[in-house]
Amino acid sequence: MGCVYVIGTCDTKAVELAYAAGLIRAAGARAVLVDVSTRPVSGAQADVSAEEVASCHPAGRAGVFCQDERGAAVSAMAEALGHWLAARDDIGCVLGLGGSGNTALVTAAMRSLPIGVPKLVVSTVASGNIAPYVGPNDIGMVYSVTDVAGINAISRKVIGNAAHAAAGMALNAVPVAADDRPGLGLSMFGVTTACVTQVRNALEADWECYVFHATGTGGQSMEKLADSGLLGGIIDITTTEVADRLTGGVFPCTDDRFGAVARSRLPYVGSVGAVDMVNFGARNEVPARFGDRRFYVHNDQVTLMRTTPAENRAIGSFIAERLNRCEGEVRFLLPLGGVSAIDAPGQPFHDPAADEALFETLRAELRVTPKRQLIELPHHINDPAFAEAVVANFREITQ
Repeated sequence: MGCVYVIGTCDTKAVELAYAAGLIRAAGARAVLVDVSTRPVSGAQADVSAEEVASCHPAGRAGVFCQDERGAAVSAMAEALGHWLAARDDIGCVLGLGGSGNTALVTAAMRSLPIGVPKLVVSTVASGNIAPYVGPNDIGMVYSVTDVAGINAISRKVIGNAAHAAAGMALNAVPVAADDRPGLGLSMFGVTTACVTQVRNALEADWECYVFHATGTGGQSMEKLADSGLLGGIIDITTTEVADRLTGGVFPCTDDRFGAVARSRLPYVGSVGAVDMVNFGARNEVPARFGDRRFYVHNDQVTLMRTTPAENRAIGSFIAERLNRCEGEVRFLLPLGGVSAIDAPGQPFHDPAADEALFETLRAELRVTPKRQLIELPHHINDPAFAEAVVANFREITQ
């Protein structure tokens, strides 16, 4: 049975935290109350003091408690808490309670935990935009309704329900499925669906396929699973999030795109799917500076902009620089016939010069080794022959 770590700032939320811990213990689970106040609290009724957590900061307690600005102190304590949680081997659930500061602190540490470790936060900001707190992670957010400021008729129910949920997660392990196929992450966009579907159909007898929509968060989620040890390989056909990151689109990756490939050394087959486009919202939401560009209205909410040769050179450099860090088996395939469904002869984004700028950059900057190979194919990305090459290369590096 795992332990429920109830985490919050005892200088302001001690009563609420103790209430939650008490209900968890009454439900039959172990509970440990962890103080993450950004200043030492004398007499706090916590099982783990703020000083103990702060000592896990790379600079020690001084790295947290010497911060004069509250935001910096919260960030430092979040870093310390992440290190402290990483040293625990009995986490049944992590339960955070508090306002915006505590939510930022606790969720930052939660995001360092693997997918599948139960994480739950009762927060005053849980009814707004929670993407910055959750990101690509499985963090459950519960809106506190009233502020987390005392136990009353409302907070008693809301915090109590969360405490019982945390206890239930700690007391009841999720059954392991009988299917022992390894997990395979695949990135896909509408304009690369044909390719990814063919690949998935060819491999799903041996691999449990997880397809991720390349919307920024999708790529982050795929790489989070890799970091969590839940994937056995990656087929990253659709790297369009790089285009949005470099050009200001609405589906950007982070600077850590491909980082999990380097850290995990998982077998990796990638390509340049949909890097011919940058994504924006409705047509009238496209920034004015792009007024003279080539657009394709995908639907009322999504407008696509064709990338230029200069942008494609930047995209190629971004991908090459990060793949050069990877020491596992890497096969990167170039579809010389076009990189998306609308990048083909007669289609609105067909632009051989822009594509060639991308290909030339990858040829020049990707460092080829026996393990890291650049493979050029005359096919369009959605041609069956290209999908067959993806499958063949993946099978070769996963024997």
